[in-house]
Amino acid sequence: MTLSEAPGNLKKFRRTAWRFQQTFQTPLQSLPEFVNTIGSTGQPLRAGCLTIEQAVFEPTHLIGLLNNYSIPPRYGRGVALTARGAQEVTALLQAALGDWVDFIFVPEPKRFSLYADHDEYTTFFAQTRSHLNRLVEALTGQGFRAIQDYERRF
Repeated sequence: MTLSEAPGNLKKFRRTAWRFQQTFQTPLQSLPEFVNTIGSTGQPLRAGCLTIEQAVFEPTHLIGLLNNYSIPPRYGRGVALTARGAQEVTALLQAALGDWVDFIFVPEPKRFSLYADHDEYTTFFAQTRSHLNRLVEALTGQGFRAIQDYERRF
């Protein structure tokens, strides 16, 4: 896992004309299952870059994860954490979703991207309906709650 400064990631994400989106309630009590479902749709996630927009409160889960990788804790706007391999990607997403952090996450392969906020909403974005539908069907099939009639705007 690596840490870098990448404030341009946020700007690029916000400027992207996402064609399709779906928001889910972030299930704090079932984060491992939620993250595993995200990672199990399609090809396994080889890597992912998480860029922080803001940390509302000190992100204890994220700090713990950074400490595990001997990375000094930094979590300000534009800080990017890059994870390699499915295990690192899973750990990074679980830690960030478990804290009061607003962030974007872009995986490899890039079938979707997501924006999660401290209000416990996770919005998935995709350029094709099939990529989004595969993810939505997997999540709803596991009982995770989709938020209807909600559109995230930047």
